[in-house]
Amino acid sequence: MYGMVSSDHTPRPRKEPQQQQQQQQHGGEGRSRSHKSIYGRVVGFMRQAWTGVKFALDPDLDDVESPPRYRPESVKALCKLTRFSENEIKRIYRGFKAECPSGVVQEDTFRDIYAQFFPQGANTSHYAHYVFNTLDQGRSGLLNFEDFVMGLSVLSRGTVDEKLRWTFNLYDINRDGFITKEEMRDVVTAVYELMGSCAEPNFEESVVNDRVERIFMKMDQNRDGVVSMEEFLVSCTKDETITRSICVFDSVI
Repeated sequence: MYGMVSSDHTPRPRKEPQQQQQQQQHGGEGRSRSHKSIYGRVVGFMRQAWTGVKFALDPDLDDVESPPRYRPESVKALCKLTRFSENEIKRIYRGFKAECPSGVVQEDTFRDIYAQFFPQGANTSHYAHYVFNTLDQGRSGLLNFEDFVMGLSVLSRGTVDEKLRWTFNLYDINRDGFITKEEMRDVVTAVYELMGSCAEPNFEESVVNDRVERIFMKMDQNRDGVVSMEEFLVSCTKDETITRSICVFDSVI
């Protein structure tokens, strides 16, 4: 849904009994992976990017050295702003500080970190840019811990409505409250670039244009050339595939 890209499955040739037995013994996990949609792969990689490396850390946030120019809100304050417990906030903070010792992260650093969680050869820069802008609510060009943890809270613990609103903001690149066809095309293109060789092998601009045209026509209910937040929410909530797929983000940190 975030990239509005899915993979089509072609019928497989019938296997001989011996091949079927070998597949049952050794191919269960591989078969599951091969049937995973491109969206599923995006979400899986994105979850890793959000949570980062799972550090085995001392849970006491106060023991962490304070950054020279920035110190986050208190743990209790962040608990009120998110759906995380105090212990979870402390663990996430340790991971954030391990990657961003200064306590803030610039977009180029964010792109470098983000790229680590995707296939080699994938172009992650455009999609990482859109994610960074969605998290950077103040458009300061810097992400602090509050920006990061509140975005993570929505994606991992938010309601379907909250996740859809976050996704709308991802597509609303200029933040004017509407998604244009050009904005949708830019983000969907970024998803194809993100997946690299995992996407359709013969990726062409026409593939993106056709897919965006179909989705946009479905969402632009009043045919005014833009998709509003209301139109986006109505279209997505009516689509059971979309509402089920975004629940993939639900996890325990």
